[in-house]
Amino acid sequence: MEVFWASLLMLLAVGLIVAEILSPPPYGIIGFLAVAAAGASVWVAFRHDVLSGWIFVAVAIIGLPAATGLAIRHWPRTALGRRVLLDEPTGDDVLPMEDPRRVLPQLVGRVGRAKSLMLPGGTVLIDGRVYEAISEGTSIDADAPVHVIQVRHNRLMVRKVEGPLSPAETDDPLAQPAESLGIEPFDEPLGQ
Repeated sequence: MEVFWASLLMLLAVGLIVAEILSPPPYGIIGFLAVAAAGASVWVAFRHDVLSGWIFVAVAIIGLPAATGLAIRHWPRTALGRRVLLDEPTGDDVLPMEDPRRVLPQLVGRVGRAKSLMLPGGTVLIDGRVYEAISEGTSIDADAPVHVIQVRHNRLMVRKVEGPLSPAETDDPLAQPAESLGIEPFDEPLGQ
């Protein structure tokens, strides 16, 4: 009969350990009760005989950490675990906002100016920002207009723009017509 009570107390200890891990705060009280139940189980088993006592000591040493490990493994799938733990980040979440893999593809088709002499590598200025670039094969003089044709190995591939730029292709908003910027022209002069 004492072995039955010892077994029942050990199962109670395991259940309390699992409840301690899976329950919301405050922590500690249930864990204390689990340790007390395990201790009482071992004590009752030793009252029966020494062999039973050592068997329950072994069960406590192996079973309680195993139950703790299983409960911790299952905890992220509980309602509390999902609220406390963060989701695993995706590849886009861990990229910095200014990562070239995110910014450079948006520049394809844009027009800028060569900031330095490109033989074939150099820098270009697009929308007030400087980027590393490679010309398509010919050298490009500094301050010459360039057109971004593709992104290769995190560098812009540019081609020299032949002929004059239209006002819409320039970086300077003051050189563009007001209509292209979405600004309505004035109907009347300001002084009247």
